[in-house]
Parts: sequence; C-alpha cells; structure tokens
Amino acid sequence: MFISDIHLGTRGCQAEVLLDFLKHCNADTYYLVGDIVDGWRLKKSWYWPRAHNDVVQKLLRKARKGSRIVYVPGNHDEFLRHYFDLSFGDVEIKNNPIHVTADGKRYLVIHGDQYDNVMLYSRWLAFLGDNTYEMLLLLNGPINRVRRWFGLSHWSLSQYLKLKVKNAVNFISSFEHVVAADAKHHHVDGVVCGHIHHAEIRDIDGLTYCNDGDWVESCTALVEHMDGKMEIMNWLDHYNKRLLAERRTNEEPVQLKFG
Repeated sequence: MFISDIHLGTRGCQAEVLLDFLKHCNADTYYLVGDIVDGWRLKKSWYWPRAHNDVVQKLLRKARKGSRIVYVPGNHDEFLRHYFDLSFGDVEIKNNPIHVTADGKRYLVIHGDQYDNVMLYSRWLAFLGDNTYEMLLLLNGPINRVRRWFGLSHWSLSQYLKLKVKNAVNFISSFEHVVAADAKHHHVDGVVCGHIHHAEIRDIDGLTYCNDGDWVESCTALVEHMDGKMEIMNWLDHYNKRLLAERRTNEEPVQLKFG
C-alpha cells in the first residue's frame, strides 16, 4: 500500500478519512511516499489535533503487529532526509527504494519533488504557492459542509482549479513524463510517486507511472493486489456514503399528528 501527501499538521489534512481507510484496509507493507508530516506549516504555527496523532499511532500499531513501514521523505518533511537507512519505532527511512511486486515487476518509489522545477530553482515561489493552497483548502471546508448536508460527494476547489488552468494541466503532464523518463535510468518497470496530489496510473513509453494522490483533496491510495496488479483506491466516496447511511439510520421518524 502506497500513501503520500497526508500533510499532518495542517487544517486541510483529512485525518478522519485516512483513519477509516487504515481501519478497513490492511497490507503487509506500507510505503509512506513523502509529505506525511507538514514541517513547513508546523514551523509557522502549531496545529496538531487528536486525529493527527491517531494516524501516527495507527501506523505504529500496524508496525508492531508485523507490517513493514517504509518512509520516503518529501519536501514538506525533508528534515527526515538526514536519517536515510535508519529506523525509528519500526519505521524505516529510505531514499528511493525499489519495490518488487508479486508478479516480479520493479517499481522505483520516490516522492517526486526532485523533478519539480519550482522546488529546485524557486523555493520562495513554492512557499508562496503553499500559502495560496492553504487558503483554497480553508475555502473548501464550508463548501463541502453544505454539500454533505444535501448528500452530495466531496468536491475539491483547488483540484478543480488546477485541472481547469491550462498551465497547471501542462505542468502535471510534464511532471509525469519527466518522472517516467528518469525512472528508466534505474532499470525498473514502473515508478510510484506523489507530490502533485493527482492520482493516476498510466503507461508512459512502456513504463508504468503511478501516483498515489493525497489525503487533503482526493483521499486516494495506491494498492498492490495479491497478483501484483496496481489499483488506485478513492476512499472519500466510501467514507461519505457510510456517513450518509449512518445519518439516515439515526434520524428519528417524523411523528404525524392529526386532529
């Protein structure tokens, strides 16, 4: 199971949805593919509700029960890049590990920020974009509270804008091709990454490109089945349907009065 871009420590993190996912889905190995903890945001102001702590405890509990936890740091938790090949609480910190699937295919596992020109050459612009992104997420909260009231599914304002803006669409496409092209130098069959919050599985010039998405907007994970097949799971729909069903079950019947 591959999970990235949780952004613990931010108000946009959907920790409750992730906890529900981890409760219902189990794996032999969990890859945490970067931006699990948002060090950028925590440096500015401390925000760490109980649900965020529960996510950490849930993962550590899975490690204690025998699951392998591999942490590949991203740009928001880059402080962990000083500890490659060390283990903390049964969590392994790794730099671009190779995962071999059940059918023998080799996948390079990376966060992906090393292929982002904004991160490489204009870090100040990346921090500015991070603040703008946080503002969009704050606006997204009230919108989705109204949508849930009417039984509608989650809708991401920031994701909608990214897919509508031509430059953003071009960036995502370019990012995917650059990642796939570089992965070929590692002599692998595929690559698993995160970073751009856009879940997808596609073939790029004979190499399987997989992005596991995020737990801020889409709430997606990449899972490997027992036969080696890769699949993206969108858990937000499952979560919202369950909440809606529970709400309807708990609603008291309307008492009609006559006379």
